[in-house]
Amino acid sequence: MNLRRWLTPGIGIKRWLLVVFGGLLLLAIALAHFLRQITRDLSPTGFAGTMIDLLTLQFLPFALRGFIAASFGVGLVAIGSYQVVRVLTGPLRSNDPDQPLVELIYQKRFLARGPRIVAIGGGTGLSTLLRGLKEHTSNLTAIVTVADDGGSSGVLRDELGIPAVGDIRNCIVALADAEPLMSDVLQYRFPAFEGTDPADGHGLAGHALGNLLIAAMTAVEGGDFEDGIRLMNRILAVRGQVVPVSPTPLTLHARLADGSVVEGQSHIMRTPGIERVWVTPDGVRASADALNAIAEAELIVLGPGSLFTSLLPNLLIPAIRDAVLTASAPRIFICNVATQEGETTGYDLAAHVDALVAHTGLDIVDIVLANNHLVAGTGGAGGDGSALGAPPNAVTLRWPPSSQPPPRLILDDVIDAANAHHHDPVRLAAAVIKALDGEVGLRRRSAGRTTSRTA
Repeated sequence: MNLRRWLTPGIGIKRWLLVVFGGLLLLAIALAHFLRQITRDLSPTGFAGTMIDLLTLQFLPFALRGFIAASFGVGLVAIGSYQVVRVLTGPLRSNDPDQPLVELIYQKRFLARGPRIVAIGGGTGLSTLLRGLKEHTSNLTAIVTVADDGGSSGVLRDELGIPAVGDIRNCIVALADAEPLMSDVLQYRFPAFEGTDPADGHGLAGHALGNLLIAAMTAVEGGDFEDGIRLMNRILAVRGQVVPVSPTPLTLHARLADGSVVEGQSHIMRTPGIERVWVTPDGVRASADALNAIAEAELIVLGPGSLFTSLLPNLLIPAIRDAVLTASAPRIFICNVATQEGETTGYDLAAHVDALVAHTGLDIVDIVLANNHLVAGTGGAGGDGSALGAPPNAVTLRWPPSSQPPPRLILDDVIDAANAHHHDPVRLAAAVIKALDGEVGLRRRSAGRTTSRTA
């Protein structure tokens, strides 16, 4: 496995190994000519002649002498080159000394050339997507909602006045190079001690260590939440960056079909019949890092995740919505593989797209990616609703008559074989990269036809 990774195209190793080999070969030829000339001119006898014969293996057949010398030469070159590179890159490996050197070089060189992808959302869906995409590119930006008001995030938000940190913590864990270890440490929740209630907000009970660490980083940076997250990205060697959508705590509101209003993300996510959602305070400032990433992106991914409580709170900030609408990059909406009991009960694929467009605009999405692998008997587990999928050639998107063409619908098997209510990170990332390649190809062909007509 390590040998194949060393020889991966684009990593920049093979060409220089060939140069080193060519130089050593020329040196070996020069040395051979020198030895041959010395032995011919001096014709040493006695002890000197015997030593030269031993050193040059004259007592062995010619072919065997060459094979032995070549074998030792290749071994010494390989060991020496590896150790030289290891010493030179030692400071870069200080964050994870157990990580193979080839993996470090692969990440720094090959993944650094990957597409610039911005993923917008929150919850489990976004972290699942990031786990898959980080194997294709290190130019990742996760723009994460800060509207959560429940659990440990809600307590820290009330007591410290910082935005919600739970989804940010999950995304940092997903993008960390030492993910298994970071997951165990940052996701650890302090237990409730006898006589305490985790819901009362006192003590450490119920808090995730990662949430407390983000709060501490924010305090270290003088109360600047964005700087605190940047510091977390650097310390945990995040592959890409995790960015809060806003440095201001947001409150999510929802108007239901009966006209009533529900406030708070933790309440809205369990409420069916949602007609409209919005965030307060009005005119909230968007993260500058988020806006810059959207402007420079080669692909913008919306979702997956809870439609009303994870994805839309980001796009309800005017600056973020406008940046996505005016971006030159293709925009892909990843629909969930199962409905969420409460906020999307009874929704089909088209209903998800309808809600997204109704809150943003027709131009918000170019591609819709949905699951086409329906698994029977998957409804109801783990708080999820029924399986949500689309058999091939059986679904069309509802789209109003307008000059704006409907988004391109892509169907693929993207579910986790062990849990049909969740995406598989590897399959989902592969489908996203394939969709990006297809969209780039379509745009190139369209530009070519336009050029031909104008010529």
